[in-house]
Amino acid sequence: MKIHEYQARNLFIEYGIPVAPGNVAQTPEEALAIARKSGFPVVIKAQVLVGGRGKAGGVKVVNNEADLGAEFSRIKQLNIKGYTVERLLVAKAVDIKKEYYLAVTIDNIKGDVVVIASAEGGVEIEETAKTHPEKIIKFYMQGNKELDEARWVPVAAQLFSDPRLQKSATAILQKLIKLFFEKDCSLAEINPFCINGEGNLIAVDAKIIIDDNALDRHPELVALRDMKYEDPDELEAKSKGLSFVKLDGNVGCIVNGAGLAMGTMDGVNLLGGRPANFLDVGGSSNPEKVLNALKIILRNKDVKVILINIFGGITRCDDIANGILTALKQIQIHVPLVIRLTGTNETEAKALLTAAGLTTFTSMRQAVTEAVKHTR
Repeated sequence: MKIHEYQARNLFIEYGIPVAPGNVAQTPEEALAIARKSGFPVVIKAQVLVGGRGKAGGVKVVNNEADLGAEFSRIKQLNIKGYTVERLLVAKAVDIKKEYYLAVTIDNIKGDVVVIASAEGGVEIEETAKTHPEKIIKFYMQGNKELDEARWVPVAAQLFSDPRLQKSATAILQKLIKLFFEKDCSLAEINPFCINGEGNLIAVDAKIIIDDNALDRHPELVALRDMKYEDPDELEAKSKGLSFVKLDGNVGCIVNGAGLAMGTMDGVNLLGGRPANFLDVGGSSNPEKVLNALKIILRNKDVKVILINIFGGITRCDDIANGILTALKQIQIHVPLVIRLTGTNETEAKALLTAAGLTTFTSMRQAVTEAVKHTR
């Protein structure tokens, strides 16, 4: 779950991470009151959960009250990648002397939490990693939830020559790590992480992504969710016990098991198709899950075929078949169904589907090949 910058700033403040004075505003009058309290110049930032707001004109430094009113109204009227601007962050402009990057995130390949730091802040870290990988420092937590200062001290020295800044950066990182673990984040990022005019370190931007699977533990964070940016199909799928991610393709996929679902999408790509979604019906044998999955996928007008790929273990093939037959009775399926079933109760499932005039496959490659044909 992504949250807005002003919300991430509030969490930074809660954990003692230094930020510039400021607050969020919905009206020019609120913005003016915040600016007067913070002191000019101030920076005003559109609060949207998409990238590119700076290039779209959604970030502006203003020096006086007259400019504030005009720029606030201008930004409020912007449409940034299809989203209107409802709120703006108004904060004291920082006299930036040097920009750094600091983040805590998860390395899924290594199965560990990693601190990523760089003396090249203020730009996309992916771009820095691509053009100057030697400037990216990775510090693995090695399964710990607290910073191992003995291992971190040499890293801090690589970033800052001043011992005072090394100590300050270490203290801020400890707070960022604490926030990361206590709020079940998948990312806690400061970019840029700056030395200001007084020679102190400060977070000029704040970005936090929270693992929405952990929201049951954090009712206080649920209220931060901006539903305008949530995909309604993904939300419905989750409420129905389905793991669903919409993609930019035309082959709808219904699969049991995350690994097989990923393998199915790889197979579709390999044979020249484009998967329209990731969808894992899970290990249960509830036929209604298949019905719900078909309903969600069929809303995507780009889908030209639906590939159902089931390897029956806990999931029974005959239950999947019954789900398909129920769907045929209840909803209009206007695209071809390509069905591969193998495993538990495979024979019974194929008999049910054959009686209904549906063809099934045992080989995954055959099924994927057939599905891709329908996209050409």
